[in-house]
Amino acid sequence: MNVVRAQEMGMCFGVRDALRVTEAVSNPGDVTIHGELVHNGEVLRRLASKGFGMTSEAQRDRIPETPLILITAHGVSDRERARLEAGGKQLLDSTCPLVVRAHEAARQLREKGYFLIVIGRPGHVEIRGIVEDLEPGLHAVVESVEEVRSYPSARLGIISQTTSTPALVKRVREAVEAANPGAEIRSIDTICLPTKERQRSLEHLSEYVDAVVVVGGWNSNNTKELVTLCRSQGTPALHIESAADLDPNWFRGFRTIGLTAGTSTLDATIEAVHRALLELPEAVEASSV
Repeated sequence: MNVVRAQEMGMCFGVRDALRVTEAVSNPGDVTIHGELVHNGEVLRRLASKGFGMTSEAQRDRIPETPLILITAHGVSDRERARLEAGGKQLLDSTCPLVVRAHEAARQLREKGYFLIVIGRPGHVEIRGIVEDLEPGLHAVVESVEEVRSYPSARLGIISQTTSTPALVKRVREAVEAANPGAEIRSIDTICLPTKERQRSLEHLSEYVDAVVVVGGWNSNNTKELVTLCRSQGTPALHIESAADLDPNWFRGFRTIGLTAGTSTLDATIEAVHRALLELPEAVEASSV
């Protein structure tokens, strides 16, 4: 069995920058991370072992007792920043610049009078950060083509979660056009470049392999999108968070296995999975494609 790595995979610059923010903290006990810094279990366990406090995604309405609060790579709304600062907290910001760009795109479209359609997972922390600053009734969050409808405006703006797939964004725009004939529609591409690179690399990899192992957090949206993309091309995909999750029985009947990883996956995790794959019966390493 051959094991082939994708050319582009793993941790993006936004996640690396967020981790650098934590590394610069001299006293982690003074800091509470406002949610999950990134959606990756191994990263979160490392941060906890260093002494950082962490608020669960479901309990971010509470203001922590620590003097410092670290805003995660997914960002928060201006409203949420103001709430935390009003509680007497100092903010450390690790928001990804490409998430900031998505916030700015949403603000730009709303200021110009567009009803805003945000493509993404409702309730996801990145989506919450964007829509919490928008007026009620003047925006909609859609996760799929089936959720698109006729909207109460002649001017419609479209942005997406930074980890969406270009194919989904294209399909949603086409559905919006079909459901809103005559409306002026403006889209701003807010999918981040690392996400696009990993998706394109996976599409290329899928041409050469029988199945793909996708490494990343269980609740990582960009990792889930890689799994979905792979399966949509008819290639079996196994989503794991670490080498411990590998099931040797899953690989029976496959001659060539691809390996890719989400943008919040540690380099060490990828290497551990790669080594574990090469330890499977009759496995050999092949060149990346």
